[in-house]
This record gives sequence, C-alpha cells and structure tokens, in this order.
Amino acid sequence: MHISSISTVTLPVADQQRALDFHAGVLGLEVRSDNPSPMGRWLTVAPKGAETALLLASWFPDMAPVGGLVVASPDLDALAERLREHGTQVQGPTNEAWGRQLLFNDPDGNGFVVTQA
Repeated sequence: MHISSISTVTLPVADQQRALDFHAGVLGLEVRSDNPSPMGRWLTVAPKGAETALLLASWFPDMAPVGGLVVASPDLDALAERLREHGTQVQGPTNEAWGRQLLFNDPDGNGFVVTQA
C-alpha cells in the first residue's frame, strides 16, 4: 500500500477558540469542521481548496509544538504586515537562494515557514 495524501496535521493548542481566532481570523483559513468530540472540539482549518487540514487539538497537553510547517502565500509582505498588526513576531520576509520566505510562530508556538507562491 502507498500513502496517497496527507489529510490532517495535528497542531497542539492550549485553547481551541484562541487558536481558531488566529488561524481563521488572522491567517484567513476556512473552518472545515467544528464538532464536539469526547476529548474536545474536532476543529480543523485549511486554506480554501486545500486537501490537507490542520487539526487544532487541545487534548495533547504534553505534545511539543510542531515546527517547520511549510505553507505558501501569494503576498509575503501583506501577510507579514497582518501578522505584526496582530502582535505576532515575524522574521522576514527574506530573500533566499530558492525564493522568498517568512517565519512566524502561532500563539501556541507552532512554527510556520511561508514561501512566496
């Protein structure tokens, strides 16, 4: 058997509503699911049209933040400005040999690398 896709990446978060406010409100991701589950809300977000969703999971208190999650944006300068307006520390955008990138962490310490799409 071969893996045909990645459907969900779990991001550990302390507060699901705060994480939703950031990922949907600041980053502009759409809510894919928001359903009750025995452990908390099954809360997923994703870029519009994307196959892979992010599960904002609060039931893994000992899980270390995810690092190096690579995503893409068509306008790194606008994204950097938006993140800064919402109090997020941003590194970049910087020009690299392979293209432009922007680095930031979400409120729970999950690390993102954003490339120019």
